[in-house]
Amino acid sequence: MSVVKINALSVPEGAGSELEARFAARKHSVDSAPGFEGFQLLRPIAGETRYFVITTWASEEDFQTWRSQRTPHEPAGPGSSTLSTQAALLEFEVVELAD
Repeated sequence: MSVVKINALSVPEGAGSELEARFAARKHSVDSAPGFEGFQLLRPIAGETRYFVITTWASEEDFQTWRSQRTPHEPAGPGSSTLSTQAALLEFEVVELAD
């Protein structure tokens, strides 16, 4: 069962383009991690001010293995940076719906 991790990042006003540039520079940095299935960066446009960094993993174990292998100074995801003033990790499992 796939798992989805969403980092909700609060970014100071006017810093969004810099955050996006940092993510673009590291776009494929997680691609080779075992169990990594996908990545999206969502820019807020209405009703929300936070950016959402969404990653999908084949299993919780794959995510935890990747997380534990990062060095302490390595960002938490592609393009992560000290630009965010606050971050919250939201965690989900993908529900496989029966036909």
